Amino acid sequence: MKKIFKAIILSLGALLLALAPLATLARPAQAATNPSSVAAIKKRGTLRVAVFGDLKPYGWVNQDGKRVGYDVYLARRLAKDLGVKVKFIQVNANNRVDTLNANKADLVLANFTVTPERKQVVSFAKPYMKVSVGVVSKKAKPVTKVSQLKGQKLIVTKGTTAEQYFTQKQKQVQLLKFDSKTQQFNALKNGRATALADDNSYLYAWVKQHPKYTVGIKQLGASSYIAPGIKKGNTSLLKWTNREITKLNKEGFFAKDYNQELKPYFGSEVKPSDIILDK
Repeated sequence: MKKIFKAIILSLGALLLALAPLATLARPAQAATNPSSVAAIKKRGTLRVAVFGDLKPYGWVNQDGKRVGYDVYLARRLAKDLGVKVKFIQVNANNRVDTLNANKADLVLANFTVTPERKQVVSFAKPYMKVSVGVVSKKAKPVTKVSQLKGQKLIVTKGTTAEQYFTQKQKQVQLLKFDSKTQQFNALKNGRATALADDNSYLYAWVKQHPKYTVGIKQLGASSYIAPGIKKGNTSLLKWTNREITKLNKEGFFAKDYNQELKPYFGSEVKPSDIILDK
């Protein structure tokens, strides 16, 4: 009996030794099939970045047909430092995760707020900006307290932290949901709801261009962080992006990005320290 048991152990050991080289070979093969690894991006010659097309001043198309904005400026720099060209993939808030998972983009730079729920399906690199949920309404009938929204209609964009906040914490508010930023702001101007909730930073920019409105509620809940979104399991691009964000912070890139892309669109109530993270 002991001889039989010993023979089985020796056979299993031999089998494991035989399979070990195959396992080693399988790992590079899996890495090679990742279209968003750093090696794949450099080989392809393009970095595919998911951005908004209608979110001024973060990512939008200007009157000359050029993509501009805070996130777009960052995307161009990342591509430059990778030694490749940038290719923009336009997304809405509710399809950012799907775009990553379908391998249509390598990373998301679309005002992507880090949340516990999103961290379950997306890997976030180091954050590069901070924001909070704010509420904009007409100056003639300003909403300055959440209690004023009880039983009222509030506009949000699907897939945003504003939608999540009011769904979870303010269930007495009736949400009117839209797919894009353009749609939600048009709905507000058309009087379809009492107010609109979204990230406070670009609400400040919006009211500067629309003086009949005001950000009556400047912050709801704790501050949140905006970070590049990367597909789960893509460790090579995640590590590279983390190193890149650290480097850009040290050289003052984000202050330059703010001054060029955000400052012209914000009122005096917004300071760089309200947006930019400390080094």
